[in-house]
Amino acid sequence: MENLISLVNKIQRACTALGDYGEESTLPTLWDALPAIAVVGGQSSGKSSVLESVVGKDFLPRGSGIVTRRPLVLQLHKIDEGREYAEFLHLPRKRFTDFAAVRQEISDETDRETGRSKQISAVPIHLSIYSPNVVNLTLVDLPGLTKVAVEGQPDSIVHDIENMVRSFIEKPNCIILAISPANQDLATSDAIKISREVDPRGERTFGVLTKIDLMDKGTDAVDILEGKSYKLQFPWIGVVNRSQADINKSVDMIAARRREREYFSNSPEYKHLAHRMGSEHLGKMLSKHLETVIKSRIPGLQSLISKTIAELESELSRLGKPIASDAGGKLYMIMEICRCFDQIFKEHLDGIRPGGDKVYNVFDSQLPAALKRLQFDKQLSMENVKKLITEADGYQPHLIAPEQGYRRLIESSIVTIRGPAEAAVDAVHAILKDLVHKSISETLELKQYPSLRVEVTNAACEALDRMKEESRRATVQLVDMETSYLTVEFFRKLPQDIEKGGNPTHSIFDRYNDSYLRRIGTTVLSYVTMVVASLRNSIPKSVVYCQVRAAKRSLLDHFFADLGKKEVRISLQPLPPS
Repeated sequence: MENLISLVNKIQRACTALGDYGEESTLPTLWDALPAIAVVGGQSSGKSSVLESVVGKDFLPRGSGIVTRRPLVLQLHKIDEGREYAEFLHLPRKRFTDFAAVRQEISDETDRETGRSKQISAVPIHLSIYSPNVVNLTLVDLPGLTKVAVEGQPDSIVHDIENMVRSFIEKPNCIILAISPANQDLATSDAIKISREVDPRGERTFGVLTKIDLMDKGTDAVDILEGKSYKLQFPWIGVVNRSQADINKSVDMIAARRREREYFSNSPEYKHLAHRMGSEHLGKMLSKHLETVIKSRIPGLQSLISKTIAELESELSRLGKPIASDAGGKLYMIMEICRCFDQIFKEHLDGIRPGGDKVYNVFDSQLPAALKRLQFDKQLSMENVKKLITEADGYQPHLIAPEQGYRRLIESSIVTIRGPAEAAVDAVHAILKDLVHKSISETLELKQYPSLRVEVTNAACEALDRMKEESRRATVQLVDMETSYLTVEFFRKLPQDIEKGGNPTHSIFDRYNDSYLRRIGTTVLSYVTMVVASLRNSIPKSVVYCQVRAAKRSLLDHFFADLGKKEVRISLQPLPPS
């Protein structure tokens, strides 16, 4: 039976190595299916002391506030003889015989994941302890429940911790070890409160009562320990941990266990319960119960693992071909995989697969709407027309038409079309980039080679960036061309005004009457409208030629050119075996 716990320990370590620890992981069902004992308690409930008593070593970080900020998967392995030591999953083959160094490494590894802030993380730390003084057992130490955030913590920390704890203990395969201090009212116990929510009948909750020796004189915890105050399916267990003074003096844990046994044996109130009190009994009882639960879950675990293996083997068969051993073969394989991706990308653009229609929507909807929103009326307001026309006269008024005024009005209006033109370039670029990522995910051959997938994605996106800049230059040039050379036939077809443009008796700032200025504004607006209609057709042609057609034609050309200069093995690293 002891081998069962060791087997589950190995599966838990494999799950963590694969990134599976419950929430949003690769194989969440496997982690969730494994039986585990989660240790739950409020801050200052004695949770750390209970764990250290079970292990018989000082190894957990201590301090004020939230010290445990990541789940600690504590795997105890009983050995027949030899020196006690500890190992971390993230430091393989490194043995810790100094448990003060274990404490420091837990703190350091927590900081590596969360930074030196006081944030929490659901990514667990795996610690294995090998000792002749422990029973085979696996415990998950969770952050202590708290009611207020301390300085340096977000206001949401209270709910974040509660949600993390609940995500562990609400699983039906989780055994809950609820730690509550005896010198506080059980009705206010954080551990009992949250345990009751997920396990209302107490069928998988073990109650542990700490600090019994610190209760007020004349009071005792007999009613709780006998299950009269709050009944659970399993008997309550009382423990007497070391005092803070004992911890400061580094009192030996073996001596502390002996004093704990003597306390229950010699106390008149608890003498009749002494046989099932204390941290030693707690460890043995949890180990025996965990073995029983694992045994009952073995058929389901076997079925789940077999199903997962079958699914992975099926996916491997779909991914197919083995890796070529020579450089030429690897190069050929990379080229073939890239061609598969390129074909899928083209199918999106050509409408065989969805997504390419979004490019048309840019030209049919977004660009016309943006052009329509241009406020030419502000550019051609009476005030602005008069200003530019009179400024164009110089020191004397034009006799027939202020040509420079016309040109300035037209240029200042047309230049605003740059905004919608550049927005169309950016919109099509975003669509093409999205189609690249979609095509990458749909290229099954790339799933087997994550490093190649990254290189192809980067190469395709870099190519799109270059095409976007070329498209931006070409498209803005179209607008600039319209400001550089006006269509003279448009103005020759206009009826000629035989009258003088204004009244020479007026001041130099009022040379043209309102009707004449309105006629200029109308003429300029007609010309600009003609230009907008022309650009509405030419801008899509420029964008499609420089971006869409270029992407279809040469998306990976630079990648292929660079490929021959690189070591092929850099781009063709397969996924590690499952």
